[in-house]
Amino acid sequence: MSTFSRFLPFLRPYLSRMALSGLLVMGVAAINLALLRFAGNLWDIITVQHDEPRMTNLITVFLGLVVLQGLCSMGHSYLTAWISQHIIADFRRHLFAHLHTLSVSFFARRRTGELLSRLMNDVTVIQSVVTETPIDSAKQLVTLVGGIAFLLTMNWRLCLLILILLPLLVLVAKLFGKRLKSLSTSIQDQTAALSTLIEEVISGIRIVKSFVQTEREETRFAAQVEQTLALSMRRAGIMAVFTPVIILLTFSAAGAVLWYGGRQVIDGSVSPGDLFAFVLFAGILIGPFGSAARVFAQIREAQGATQRVFEILDTGAEVSDSPTAAPLSNVSGHIRVERVSFAYDPRQPVLTDISFEAKAGELVAIVGPTGAGKTTVMNLLHRFYDPTEGHITIDGQDLRQVTMDSWYRQIALVPQETILFGGTILDNIRYGDSTATEENVVAASRAAHAHDFIMNFPDQYQTIVGEKGINVSGGQRQRIAIARAIVKNPRILLLDEATSALDSESERLVQEALEQLMKGRTTFVIAHRLTTIQRADRILVLNKGRLVETGTHAELMDRKGLYQYLYTLRLIELPS
Repeated sequence: MSTFSRFLPFLRPYLSRMALSGLLVMGVAAINLALLRFAGNLWDIITVQHDEPRMTNLITVFLGLVVLQGLCSMGHSYLTAWISQHIIADFRRHLFAHLHTLSVSFFARRRTGELLSRLMNDVTVIQSVVTETPIDSAKQLVTLVGGIAFLLTMNWRLCLLILILLPLLVLVAKLFGKRLKSLSTSIQDQTAALSTLIEEVISGIRIVKSFVQTEREETRFAAQVEQTLALSMRRAGIMAVFTPVIILLTFSAAGAVLWYGGRQVIDGSVSPGDLFAFVLFAGILIGPFGSAARVFAQIREAQGATQRVFEILDTGAEVSDSPTAAPLSNVSGHIRVERVSFAYDPRQPVLTDISFEAKAGELVAIVGPTGAGKTTVMNLLHRFYDPTEGHITIDGQDLRQVTMDSWYRQIALVPQETILFGGTILDNIRYGDSTATEENVVAASRAAHAHDFIMNFPDQYQTIVGEKGINVSGGQRQRIAIARAIVKNPRILLLDEATSALDSESERLVQEALEQLMKGRTTFVIAHRLTTIQRADRILVLNKGRLVETGTHAELMDRKGLYQYLYTLRLIELPS
């Protein structure tokens, strides 16, 4: 239960409502017991005493209790559902918010489908155990204690026949519960793998179709489904045995009661009504015993899901604010990188002893062969990762000593693969600044050469871009992303120029939009276009994780080193 106790902070705001729901359900259980006792008395009045006036009065009271029980049951059912849904909604929000605090490295190691499964499927498995089960247990406790008290008062010998099965029930539940926990964890892991596969295939459906891999993906999916099915059937097999065994044990007690009590009725020591009430009480006690066994099995199943969820919550951010970090005020944009080294895996360094600076308002181009470390430099500048050695400063302040949010507000990132969210064009541009007015959005769109094509859509700025921007072209996506960055009005720009896949007209418009965006801002560009490289104030040439050359275009061409070689290759590759 130590695992489930971690949910107490989420239960605390609802404890008073849970107590009220518990009182209502305990009232339902108490009224049930009273109704059973009245049923026994009615049986004697009808079959033995033949007292019609008493029968009428007792039935009136009986019906009144039924109405009261119904009202309590209605209140309990609605209140329990309300509490359950609110607690799980709070927990999902907390888990989702925690995901946002984690570093980029966490998401680089995890698959989207797995995280989605933990956020949705695992939390659903936990839901009833941490919310509905405690309240329902109050009902079962009243039923058990009250039922046993009535039974002991009526006939203690008969009561012992029922209670003798309790240790056996506990033993059976424990044996089955251990196996159910193991299978439940495996099923949740397999469900996560299945969700991941679905997410990957759907997001990459164009590639799947283009490379005629539909059959391969169907085979992979079928194999995952078969594994999930096999695990589910094993659990179903255990449950198929578990439930009948519990029922057999409890009804065996009922059979013994009927045999022993029937003999007492025959010899006149017990009235028929008392035996009738006793059998009803014995039957209602099957509920708490069976419920206890079922809850035990559910708890064992939920333990696996709980461990998976709290594994995420126990994960801390690798990059976070230090205790002494202070908010960063407006900056001029002077960045210095001093003897920085970095490795995603300690066994394989990516950057080694890199040093350079960018003065406020400068355009710095980063070039180099594939795998040279260009993207890693961008990641470190954005502080998605921290250097393993060395320092990065902004206007003389170490990035580790400023809050991440205040630093991110100074930066705009335009990645190579433009990400749009599945809302309207207006929503996506305002993502840069949620307070931006419509005039600001239009001005940013004009600067990004996006306004004209947006106005050509039937719904203009209210056009739905679709999942990941599927309803707009690549060049249009990039210009929307640039407008988003312009609205943010940052001091630092990180650009991964990605115009090679565009047609010449889209490339020209995107390039013009980028030039508007870069005016007056410190800009780092992973450069692919020669015009960008040639007009850069500073060019950093990386090779195998080291900074091998730095300077202007003219200076580097005069050195006849790696830059001139790369530049020459690019010239050869240019269309005539």
